[in-house]
Amino acid sequence: MSSMWGEQIKISVFGGSHTEAIGVTIDGLPAGEAISMDAVLEQMSRRAPGRDLASTTRKEADVPQVISGLSENHVISGDPLCALIYNTNQRSKDYSELRIKPRPGHADFPASVKFNGCNDIRGGGHFSGRLTAPLVFAGAVCRQILEKKGIYIGAHALSISHVIDEAFNPVTINQEKLQKLSSEYFAVQSSEAKEKMYEEIEKARLNCDSVGGVIECAVIGLPVGLGRHMFGGVENVLSSIIFGVPAVKGIEFGEGFHASDLKGSENNDSFFYDNNLVKAKTNHSGGVLGGMTNGMPLLFKVAMKPTASISQEQKTVNLQTKTDDTLKIIGRHDPCIVPRAIPVIESVTAIAIAELMSRSGLL
Repeated sequence: MSSMWGEQIKISVFGGSHTEAIGVTIDGLPAGEAISMDAVLEQMSRRAPGRDLASTTRKEADVPQVISGLSENHVISGDPLCALIYNTNQRSKDYSELRIKPRPGHADFPASVKFNGCNDIRGGGHFSGRLTAPLVFAGAVCRQILEKKGIYIGAHALSISHVIDEAFNPVTINQEKLQKLSSEYFAVQSSEAKEKMYEEIEKARLNCDSVGGVIECAVIGLPVGLGRHMFGGVENVLSSIIFGVPAVKGIEFGEGFHASDLKGSENNDSFFYDNNLVKAKTNHSGGVLGGMTNGMPLLFKVAMKPTASISQEQKTVNLQTKTDDTLKIIGRHDPCIVPRAIPVIESVTAIAIAELMSRSGLL
């Protein structure tokens, strides 16, 4: 099923942008792990809408209601962990025209064909970025389990439009930095870059337009040899869940596409011993060789497209009259999805790492 993911840590996401509630069921989590709901709510608040002018004005508390899987003292019971997040601020009338006029850049048209016009168009239905809230809940739970094993995840906005933030040092990424980034809304490393990013987002908003960007994510503390060759590699598993996040259009590990411009002597990471531990002097590989972790920081970048819903009049078609038409989208939308997508990318990364650890019997 398209809304289910995982072999060992299995998640199932349900609901739609304007249904009564959305939620997720997680199966396969290790029993006995204590979960801090305060830490979960901290991650949920980073993704929640309505924080500032860089996001949609739709207000949602996004407080998950756990209905199974946790004991009274918030310890994982071993049963499937299920949480509901209620939708409280929908404006379904804003989407009435979209049944016959599909939005450019959205799934409206192919979904209408695939599901014979039965798809839920309100707020994008099950295709909506609203469905990333359950992913953040699941990721917040997995993150806590991983941190007890010394594994830390953090990300930041590497770029928004043409504004570039300071990139991670691919060799020396520390726990303190990742924990700081993973507790912030609109995480960046340079305050100057953040100010310029806000300026670009505001320009787009005032022009009834949107901008995209790139998120850089790092994971440290991973054991050597996590992952498998061929189709079970770290890149394969991470990519499969990351592309489940709406607006993701690309991913690259380490040097990524830039590696094609390098010589082997430039791209290879030389090994050396450091207190009986094998390390690499550089990290062009992004911490992955042959689909397996090599002990260096796992490092990758994710490209996010500009928000498809913009307020400018756009050209589309009328599926009822079978003629060309125009559409001006009404509703509340993010002029840039990147700030709120940062905790989502961290969260799906946590789910994927938990899956890889479980496959290796390490969770």
